[in-house]
Amino acid sequence: MAGHSKFKNIMHRKGRQDAVRARMFAKFAREITVSARLGLPDPNMNPRLRAAIQAARAENMPKDNIERAVKKALGGDTENYEEIRYEGYAPGGVAVIVEALTDNRNRTAPEVRSYFAKSGGALAETGAVSFMFDHVGQIEFEAPAASEDAMMEAAIEAGADDVSTSEDGHEVITAMEALRDVAKALEEKFGEPRKAEFVWRPQTMIAVDDEAAEKIMKLIDALEDNDDVQKVYSNAEFSDAFLAKLGG
Repeated sequence: MAGHSKFKNIMHRKGRQDAVRARMFAKFAREITVSARLGLPDPNMNPRLRAAIQAARAENMPKDNIERAVKKALGGDTENYEEIRYEGYAPGGVAVIVEALTDNRNRTAPEVRSYFAKSGGALAETGAVSFMFDHVGQIEFEAPAASEDAMMEAAIEAGADDVSTSEDGHEVITAMEALRDVAKALEEKFGEPRKAEFVWRPQTMIAVDDEAAEKIMKLIDALEDNDDVQKVYSNAEFSDAFLAKLGG
């Protein structure tokens, strides 16, 4: 997902591994449960559930945790979570999209609004910034899974829209409705992907100076620390020097 994995890696380097992992697993479990409840409990027939399980596996969530999350939906004892998307602006004119699963929007909305305000940004109406992003399917493979040419050829044949390859791996972009079929075709050739999910992908990035970057990172951290927030996307582009400083 655009920006998200970069922020996540930074948080890990900041020495918050245990707390971050526990929170991450809880959010995966919530998404798996909701996905299983909204559709079929079979990941082969439910693209959203399959994507949620693959994302959890990619972060080494235990198999037992995943199975419990699915069974919770089957048991009908899951909380009544509501899907909400918040949109706003961070410092530097950066657009931010926040996806949440909450059982109390009267709790979540003020919290999200306060994070934006404290960072020097502002929460906006739904639709205010999402037009700057494409809502698409994204499939990721590790670099050794295939050569650049092999991945490109297979992805195009499967119906993907775009493919990019770097030392970090292969990223395949599809229309949302094509994610399941493309992921399945590529998995048959290259094995299970590192990740397959629906994401908000920025159409263009906004370069920010280090002062704005500090505030944006604090906003991202605060949002991702919230139990109701599932994913955060932005179109911020940080300088290499700033990222190196965070990594150090």
